[in-house]
Amino acid sequence: MDLFSPLALGDLKLSNRLVMAPLTRSRSGKDGVPNADVVEYYRQRASLGLIVSEGTYPSFAGQGFVRQPGLVTDEQIAGWKKVTDAVHAEGGLIVAQVMHAGRVTHPETTGVDYVEAPSAIAVEGESRTYTGKHAYPVPHALGFEELPRIIEEFVTASRNAIAAGFDGVELHGANGYLLHEFLAPSANTRTDNYGGSPENRARFVIEVVTAVANAIGAGKTGLRISPEHNVQGALENDRADVLATYTALVRGIEPLGLANLSILHHDPAGELVQSLRKEFGGPVLLNTGFAEITTYEEAARVAAEGWGEAVVVGRPAIANPDLVRRWKEQLPLNEPDFATFYTEGPKGYIDYPFWEN
Repeated sequence: MDLFSPLALGDLKLSNRLVMAPLTRSRSGKDGVPNADVVEYYRQRASLGLIVSEGTYPSFAGQGFVRQPGLVTDEQIAGWKKVTDAVHAEGGLIVAQVMHAGRVTHPETTGVDYVEAPSAIAVEGESRTYTGKHAYPVPHALGFEELPRIIEEFVTASRNAIAAGFDGVELHGANGYLLHEFLAPSANTRTDNYGGSPENRARFVIEVVTAVANAIGAGKTGLRISPEHNVQGALENDRADVLATYTALVRGIEPLGLANLSILHHDPAGELVQSLRKEFGGPVLLNTGFAEITTYEEAARVAAEGWGEAVVVGRPAIANPDLVRRWKEQLPLNEPDFATFYTEGPKGYIDYPFWEN
């Protein structure tokens, strides 16, 4: 196996094993509608085996960032249809990452006067909103009777993604957002069937994944997790608890036959990742480069050692729309411009050059 061999992920047939990570870029309109620059950005990167879109919100309360695109309104769906059409015209595949920010947001961003989370525990720090930086508020703890509504929002957004031409969805269960908040004991202090034990904390994520897989097809559904990542207040410092929680999660979704499980972890060959991979039994996508930029050598080793079926890359794909060719032919890389990651306009977004020879 190597990075440039084909791969089947459920219903999807990838031409290579390089997957573009979901990357927040804050280039859509305030209305959450992808614009022409967004269309061009994804079109340029269609040679990657699979593109995972930036996180898209399934409800207005679920928006986490300024200028983040959604999958709620007809206008947003139409905007994404232009993106997926452009990617498909270049022979590429693209799935939508459906992301509810949970407590990691602010009413000045969402326009909704409350923030939703498993428990009424605020995140430390400040949120960048349309009116400047504000401290994260104490969230509204979702009641037992509200959880079916949240599940339905994920389902509706996933159906909207398919209507917009996406080849599938990736549910965002990582990085401290809503689904991860249910998993992490620091963010989930519930005393009902969705809190306490590892099995209870995994329950809501299993229910969301199951509902989406039933709605759009398991072969079009994936899940992203980041055990022990410890960001945005979702702290998982007890390895035994982490292993129990994520094993319960993976066992709960294994019978579905999902397209893939995407794991963000610094140690892809370690006991935790490989244990979860064995429990899952299906294709696993590995992302090792959150703290440091993933290099070709690291990505090639993941493939060569057989630690996972594909490698998820972020910053190299931002700066190199033709990353597949550059890595395959061992060509020099463009360097990413960190100052333009979350700004507006085309600079640092669609102006990175392709290799011309």
